[in-house]
Amino acid sequence: MKTIRIGSGAGYSGDRIEPAVELVEKGDISYLCFECLAERTIAIGQQAKLVNPGAGFDALLEARMRAVLAQAKAKGIRIITNMGAANPAAGAAKIAEVARSLGLEKLRIAAVYGDDVLEALLRGDHPITETGRSVSEMKDKLVSANAYLGVAPIVEALKGGADVVITGRVADPALFLAPLIHEFGWAMDDWEKLGKGTAVGHLLECAGQVTGGYFADPDVKDVANLARLGFPIAEVGEDGSTLITKVAGSGGRVTTATCKEQLLYEIHDPKAYYTPDVIADFSNITVTEEAFDRVRVSGVGGRKRPDTLKVSVGYKDGFIGEGQMSYAGTGAVKRGRLALAIVEERLKLTGVKTTEQRFDLIGVDSIHGAGIAEGAPDPHEVRIRVVGRTDSLAEAVRIGNEVETLYTNGPAGGGGATKSARPVVAMMSALLPRQEVAPTVEFFEV
Repeated sequence: MKTIRIGSGAGYSGDRIEPAVELVEKGDISYLCFECLAERTIAIGQQAKLVNPGAGFDALLEARMRAVLAQAKAKGIRIITNMGAANPAAGAAKIAEVARSLGLEKLRIAAVYGDDVLEALLRGDHPITETGRSVSEMKDKLVSANAYLGVAPIVEALKGGADVVITGRVADPALFLAPLIHEFGWAMDDWEKLGKGTAVGHLLECAGQVTGGYFADPDVKDVANLARLGFPIAEVGEDGSTLITKVAGSGGRVTTATCKEQLLYEIHDPKAYYTPDVIADFSNITVTEEAFDRVRVSGVGGRKRPDTLKVSVGYKDGFIGEGQMSYAGTGAVKRGRLALAIVEERLKLTGVKTTEQRFDLIGVDSIHGAGIAEGAPDPHEVRIRVVGRTDSLAEAVRIGNEVETLYTNGPAGGGGATKSARPVVAMMSALLPRQEVAPTVEFFEV
């Protein structure tokens, strides 16, 4: 039975680069996928594109391509990535530029467009899923609206001979499902196989999480050599049979436990994992360790895809001002609490206008809150953090400034102050009938 090996080269925008190089060099893979696009990333990319029409793609695109492109081309490894973000065309042009600088020839690059659906969303005045309010009510605040595309345009690009496929917003598993459909000729309505391929994508999409990265917990779930963490490989058969592994000798581990944790990641209903291509059913999955670092995954099902596509809607949500400072030694917690009380009163005295505030003692109550922290022994060092949401950048700046004044106007021993103020791009979602979304594939030649 025909099998192919797919490697996961990245699990988020800022991920490590050398594990992907290791996959190209030693992984015996046919495809290398870089999953680098989060919900807010594309909205931020849209903002960058408004300032510079040549911007909007992933900041590490050039570095990743310089690291792997020449060897991948030499070995016939095809690359699929969503690093195009808000500007796949500019991303494709950058890849072509890198290819030429490396002396590569006869490289075909495909850019996938069509996920930008802001006009269609407004034209139909669709509701926001989280609030039920009409999207038109947010018109002045909208930054972006990008539909989660499925595999069809990626499969089209592969059939067209693309060595590299770069997309904007597509469903994460689609990056990995597309080569399976292309290689095995799976029908677009073979829901069971598409479900199996979606499980492959879900296991690989976060890269090092399934090889022990996010899994590790000292003395509870020990994982060796995380500094040299190897990224995962899926061996997939024509029938959808799947085995998860990694490069021999690389850091980390592939076990039934690492795979199970990743399968549960971001799953609301294991019987109904919605994607643009299939509603996958993970409820009967079986995970079996066949050998060291080799885990078999089976029992995945699927049913007909949904009639709508999810749209990530980015919008302006005010500004965040923040200030931090550290206190150490005897009485650090008491001095930290006094510092927070001073800043809280100062914000009132000076009339800083906020819609939301937080006063945290990092290392004591910043995550679990004061209730859980009560009665715990005091640490020898703490860091205060004051954060406020405002309607203007000028007001946000004032928050960090008040924290900084603690250097000479606050408790003894404060140091290491930092401050920042930034606009907030927040995300909501909507549903759009799939017939209103028209993906397009454009080829670039080197």
